[in-house]
Amino acid sequence: MRYRPLGRTGLEVSELCLGTMTFGQQNTEAEGHAQLDYALGEGINFIDTAELYSIPPKPETQGSTERIIGSWFKTRGNRDKVILATKVVGLSEMTWFRADGSPGRPNRTQIREAVENSLTRLQTDYIDLYQLHWPGREMPWGSNPTRWPDDADGRPTPDETPVLETLQALGELVTEGKVRHIGLSNESAWGTMRFLAEAERHGLPRVASVQNAYSLVNRTYETALAEVSLREDVALLAYSALGQGFLTGKYQNGARPAGARTTLFDRGQRYQKPGTEEAIDAYLGIAAEHGLDPAQMALAFALSRRFMTSVILGATTMEQLKTDIDAKDVKLAPEVIEKIDAVHQLTGNPAP
Repeated sequence: MRYRPLGRTGLEVSELCLGTMTFGQQNTEAEGHAQLDYALGEGINFIDTAELYSIPPKPETQGSTERIIGSWFKTRGNRDKVILATKVVGLSEMTWFRADGSPGRPNRTQIREAVENSLTRLQTDYIDLYQLHWPGREMPWGSNPTRWPDDADGRPTPDETPVLETLQALGELVTEGKVRHIGLSNESAWGTMRFLAEAERHGLPRVASVQNAYSLVNRTYETALAEVSLREDVALLAYSALGQGFLTGKYQNGARPAGARTTLFDRGQRYQKPGTEEAIDAYLGIAAEHGLDPAQMALAFALSRRFMTSVILGATTMEQLKTDIDAKDVKLAPEVIEKIDAVHQLTGNPAP
């Protein structure tokens, strides 16, 4: 396992991070513990979760993933072996996160309630990386937003939480030692730079990372955010590098394998847009031509990017997890990279 700097924090995180959003619905506590044990044994020192999880979000399972990680820490006594990342919700009309039933807002009051609840569930007294799961302002949903619908003007709304207010609230947690470093998720280049500017102006903590989607069928991060990562040392923590499993090929031609996430929950619409299946067919063809496992090819491609810090893995079976972690040993030949880029030139980003 190789390790890379997490922004300017001084921390070194494994280039593969264990994502855990299946713990509590698709995976039992015992299965979650088994995944965590295996990942740690393979050199992964980075675990990502969120107060929202498990997925799909619903009141009865909210926080279940953090509780499973917390019970693992308690039984294994290994909190010091892990760089732990979790998240607080952004602007949301979901009302089950807060005790008073308030809709989600990343303001001082809610952030403080959220972090205390996460610390309790995780059975720890500090979080290494505390991330804003999505912005506190209205914006097009999805990662790396590069285009706006005609009916969205991007101006402040009454429901918006100012960046400075969120940053000040996070800064208090850092001062108190409950949070070591802060990060963003599902954020734009403008939003990331706004956080950096406010931190510099007011002497507040600097965002260390942004957790956004990046995959063979969604390379929109390269449009603007990659430069932010490279010039500002804001680490990309990439999620959905396998396109929610679509890049493995298991959903091609309308297939819906038993127990798979899209089969169970029908939440894969981002990866069912026009042109996506044809693009995936082309990438599967490259993998077959070069004797590569398609999941490992997709992960190895993400790992090869200069602006990448860590790729977040999500698996529901140990077989999937082992295949994904073994991608760390796959180095793509220049010829494979060239063919991938050629498909990208023709198909673009069909699943942004």
